[in-house]
Amino acid sequence: MSTAAEAQVRRFVFGDASATKDAVPVAAGRAYADGFGFEGGNPALFSVAVPPGNYRVTVTLGLPKVRTDTSIKAESRRLMLDTVVVPAGRSITQSFVVNVRNAALTPPPLNAPGGTAVLLKPRERGSFSWDDRLTLEMLGARHGVTTITIEPVSVPTIFLLGDSTVTDQPAEPAASWGQMLPALFRPDIAVANHAESGETMKSFMTELRFAKVLESAKPGDWALIQFGHNDQKVQWPQTYAAAETTYRDYLRAWIAEFRRRGVEPVLVTSPERRMWAGDKIRPTLADYAAAVKAVGAELRVPVIDLNAASIRFYEALGPTRAPLAFNDGGKDATHHDNYGAWMLARAVAAGIATAKLPLAKHLKLDLTAFDAGYPPDPATFRLAPSVAHDSTRPDGN
Repeated sequence: MSTAAEAQVRRFVFGDASATKDAVPVAAGRAYADGFGFEGGNPALFSVAVPPGNYRVTVTLGLPKVRTDTSIKAESRRLMLDTVVVPAGRSITQSFVVNVRNAALTPPPLNAPGGTAVLLKPRERGSFSWDDRLTLEMLGARHGVTTITIEPVSVPTIFLLGDSTVTDQPAEPAASWGQMLPALFRPDIAVANHAESGETMKSFMTELRFAKVLESAKPGDWALIQFGHNDQKVQWPQTYAAAETTYRDYLRAWIAEFRRRGVEPVLVTSPERRMWAGDKIRPTLADYAAAVKAVGAELRVPVIDLNAASIRFYEALGPTRAPLAFNDGGKDATHHDNYGAWMLARAVAAGIATAKLPLAKHLKLDLTAFDAGYPPDPATFRLAPSVAHDSTRPDGN
């Protein structure tokens, strides 16, 4: 007799792979229906209906007669596997953990303030980040996915709270470091990216995004907090937070809320914009980076200085080549492309390791040493592009 946990395990078989009696064969091009299938018939996007939670996904990769090259993203382009090559006639299994959520909140008690759902923006409605299913994007010149197993799992969660430089950007060519981060961790922890374009610390609360994170978090989880790009905008009077005063107070309050719940907060300074003064970056977020460091020191909260790492990164590339790390062919001086997002994610992971945070034990063991001042040549960088493409600039630009 199967246990309740076993009953929740879902197995799917693709192509000519042999199926066990508990696996569901998936016909090529099967459109999503009855809880599984390809989104819109798109053979790259496979979805399975699941309730909110963390899921370990195990894939078998490899085909009998051809070499395969597989990258997998989850939900809204959250990188899980990067370019896994399997020779012809061989197969391997790989696992990763995907966090699935919806916008619903537990209704507040009668007459209590609050709400029943996160106040999503128009671009978020119907997105893979907030729906009722787990979506995988299978990419590569010849991807080799033959089986997929999905099972609920109880693991720690890293919650990401931030703005457009952190969020899961839903379409090429924009990308953010938060959506690259899962590929740097082992399959014993989940990354739940709640960041969204255009957000400030104030709006993150008024839109009930903070409430959603607090409701979802549990003791032993982590919260990486990065704001500043939009908080500094005096022209947004409803959400402006001065670096010397209000912004610091919000950080203190958030830290207290997480600590009260047994969640470990980590502060991240915002990556700089690509503004030059000669061959040096002209800082636009220095006051906010200083505020983050001051609050971190005051409350003994770890700080990852992504602001300093980003400056080292851009200056190492120089004014001519630094645009290769940015969205819209470099016309966008705030948001990154896949290369820039990947480098900043590596910098965040390096910050976790250098600080010797307990979180570092979850990082992949084969990560090479990383120094933002010595980035790899952008011409050598390869990441399988997603299906979705949108030239619209992210909110908050």
